[in-house]
Amino acid sequence: MSCKVRLMEDGSLDEEPLTLKEIAYQKLCNNLDIISSHRPDGQRGLNPGIVLPNEICDGFLENYQRFNRPLDDSVIRLFEDTHRTSLKIVNLRNSTLSSIGLETLMRHKLFALSLWYCDMISVGSHHLLAHYGDSLRSLELGISSHLLQYAEPNEKEPVDFQLTCPHLRRLVLNGVVMHHRLQFAHLHDLGHLDLTSCVLANFSLEALGSLPNLHTLILFNVWPIANQLHAICCLRRLCTLDISISSSGNGHGTYDLPDQTLEMLMDNLRHLTHLDISGTNLAGNGVATKESTTTSGMQQSPKMEQHFALTDIPGLASRTQRPLQFLGLYHTAHWACKRHDIPALEVAGDANEQQILTAARYYHDRPVLLTRVLNDLYHLFRFENCKDIHTALDVVLSAMDRHLKFKHMQISGSATLFYIVKGRDRSKFGALLRNHIIRTLLNGMEMHITDDTMLRNGYLTLTQFHMPVDVLFEYERLIKILLHGVSKTEQEGFVQRIAIYLLNTLACQVDGRQKLFLGELGVVSTMFTLIKDRLTRSVFDDVMEVAWSTMWNVTDETAINCKRFLDGRGMEYFLKCLHTFPDRDELLRNMMGLLGNVAEVKWLRPKLMTQEFIEVFARLLDSLSDGIEVSYNAAGVLAHIASDGADAWTIKTPSREHVLERMVAAIQRWNIKSERNINYRSFEPILSLVRCYETPQCQHWAVWALANLTQVYPEKYCKLVEQENGIQILNELIEHESPYCEIKRIARLVIEQCDSGSERMVVDG
Repeated sequence: MSCKVRLMEDGSLDEEPLTLKEIAYQKLCNNLDIISSHRPDGQRGLNPGIVLPNEICDGFLENYQRFNRPLDDSVIRLFEDTHRTSLKIVNLRNSTLSSIGLETLMRHKLFALSLWYCDMISVGSHHLLAHYGDSLRSLELGISSHLLQYAEPNEKEPVDFQLTCPHLRRLVLNGVVMHHRLQFAHLHDLGHLDLTSCVLANFSLEALGSLPNLHTLILFNVWPIANQLHAICCLRRLCTLDISISSSGNGHGTYDLPDQTLEMLMDNLRHLTHLDISGTNLAGNGVATKESTTTSGMQQSPKMEQHFALTDIPGLASRTQRPLQFLGLYHTAHWACKRHDIPALEVAGDANEQQILTAARYYHDRPVLLTRVLNDLYHLFRFENCKDIHTALDVVLSAMDRHLKFKHMQISGSATLFYIVKGRDRSKFGALLRNHIIRTLLNGMEMHITDDTMLRNGYLTLTQFHMPVDVLFEYERLIKILLHGVSKTEQEGFVQRIAIYLLNTLACQVDGRQKLFLGELGVVSTMFTLIKDRLTRSVFDDVMEVAWSTMWNVTDETAINCKRFLDGRGMEYFLKCLHTFPDRDELLRNMMGLLGNVAEVKWLRPKLMTQEFIEVFARLLDSLSDGIEVSYNAAGVLAHIASDGADAWTIKTPSREHVLERMVAAIQRWNIKSERNINYRSFEPILSLVRCYETPQCQHWAVWALANLTQVYPEKYCKLVEQENGIQILNELIEHESPYCEIKRIARLVIEQCDSGSERMVVDG
C-alpha cells in the first residue's frame, strides 16, 4: 500500500497533488452530463457519438468512487453498450450495485473483479460467474459479497456452485463455507488463494495439491486448521503462508506442540518468504533451543541435523541465517513480537511503532484485526510520541475509507485522528490533506449517524480545524450531521453540547446564502425543540444559551429566518425564558440580540407591536445585565420600531413619546468605551436609522452605536463605516437642522475616529 501522505520539506504534511488526468476524472465524475443525459424512462444513458476506451472506463469507475458517492445501478447503466464502452478491471467497495448492475459489468468480459461491502448483490447472482467467468484472471469476493454465501440468512447449506473461472490467477473468498463439491483442480493458473474466514466444513486442503503454480495461501481465521497442516506441507512452492487468527480465545490457534509444528512447516516449505502466525502459540514460549526437534513423518533436509544459531522463536531456528522477509506476530502467545532475536526483516506486532504500522499495512482488509491495530496506534498517540506521523495518518485514513461500513473501525480511526490532528499545528496540514481528513470523518459519521461515540469522536476532531474555512467544501453535509447530533442524541449529553457548539460556530461565521440553508434545514425549529424541553423541566444549561445564540446568528441579515422565528412562536418562548430565567445575563443578551435582527426587518416589525412586547423592551432599557448589551439591544429594537413613524405605533400604552424618552435616558447612561459582545458584518440597518430625521431619538441610538464600535474596535469598524458611505451620511446629519446637538456631537466623534484611523493606516503603511 503506497503512502499518499507526504512529509514536505518545510515540515508540513500533505497529499500529493492531483495529476492532470485525476483532475479531468474529478470534473467528469461531478458532471455526468458531459457524457450522458437522462432518457425518457428517467434513466441515465451515454450520449450519442460518445465512445469510451478501456483506459477511460476503468479509470472512471475507480475515480467515481474516490471523488463521488458509492456506485449504483444508475451510473453502471452508462456501460450498457459494450461496443462503445470497455471495462477490464473493476473494483467496487461500499457500492449499492444490484445484481442487475453486476450483470452489466460482467458482460464486458472482465479481467479482474473485486467486490467489498456490496450488500445489494444477492446470492442468486452466482450464475454470472459461471456465465461470464471465463475471462477473469482475478476475483475478490470480500466482506458482504454474497455470491457464494448462503441463499438465505437462516439456511445451513451453502451455495452449491462450481468456480468455472478456469483462468483465475488470484482468488479471494471471505466467509464462504467450503465443501467437497467446490473443486479447484481445474484452476491450473491459480497462484494466489485467500480463504479468509472461510469454514472448512468437509473440504480438505489436499485439493490444493493439484495447483502447480500456487505460491500464496492465506488461511486467516480459517478453522479447523490443525488437522490440515500435513496437506499444507505438501505445497512445496509456497512463498507466502498465513495461518493466523484474530484471537485465540476460542481455542483455535493453540497447538499442542507449537515449536515442533512450526519447525515442521519450515522443514517442508523451504521457499517461504512471508509467514503469518499472529494470534497463535506457534512462536513458542521464547525459550531458545540449540538443536532441532524436527517432527517425524515429514521430509527432513540433511542440513537439519546441524546446530543452528540461537533464536527466540525455536520453530524458526532454520531461518536464522536466511531470515523471512515478513513475519506476522501480532497478538501471539507469550508476547513473541517483543523478543529480540526474530529471524525476519519485517515484523507485524504491537511491541513498537514500526511493528504497529507494519501490521496496519499488511492487515488493511481485515477490519476486526485492523481495528485492534488502530487501537494500538491510538494509545501510541495518546501516551507516547509517534515519530512517523505521515505514515500513521495515511494508515488511518486508508483504513477508514476502505471499511466505511465497519462501525468499530470508524470509531477507532476517528479517535486516533483526533490525537493526530490535536497534536500538530493545523497550519502544518496542507489543504488536500485537511479536506481528506474532514471528508473521511463525515463519511464515517454519516454512515453511523445513530452511534453517539462515532459522532462524539468526529465532532471533537472537527473542533481542531479552523471554522468555517476548513469545512466550507462540505458545509451542507456537515450541517445535516450536526443537526442530527443536536436533535437526536441524549438530552444534556456531551454529543448534543459539542454539536450545538459547532453549529453555532458555523452559523456565526458564514454568509447569507449559507444562513438561508441553515433555516431551510430546520435549525430554528430544532432550537425551539431544545428550548421547549428545558422550559418544561425548568433547566438552564449551556445548550439553552447556545440555542438562542444560534438563532441570533442565523437571523442576522436573513429576513426569512426572522420570519421562521416568529412563525415558530419565538416571542412566546422569549417571554417564557424571560420569566423562568430572569437573572441569566448571557440568555438575555442572546435573546435581545436575536430580537434586534427581527426588528431590522421592516415588514416583520408590526408583529412586535403589542403592549406586552413593548413593555418588556422598555423595561429592559434599564437592565444592567451583561454590561450594556441587554440595554443596548432593547434600545435598538425600540429604535427600529419607532422609526416606522407615529402611525405605526398602534398601541396606547406605553406611549411612543414615553418609550423614546426612556430610550434616550438609557443611551446617556452608557459608557462610550464599553467593550462589546457583538459582531456587525454590515452597518446598513444602523445607517438607515441615521437618516431617520422624523425621529431624532432613533438617530441618537444609531450614532452612539457607530461611535462606540469605532472607538473600541477602530481597525474593523472604521473601515466598515467608510465602505458603506457612512462618512457622507454622518456629514449630512451634522448639516441637517432636525437632529439635536448631542446627536451631532456623537456623529463628529465617529468622523474624527475614522479620519484618525485612516491616517494611522497611512503611517503604518
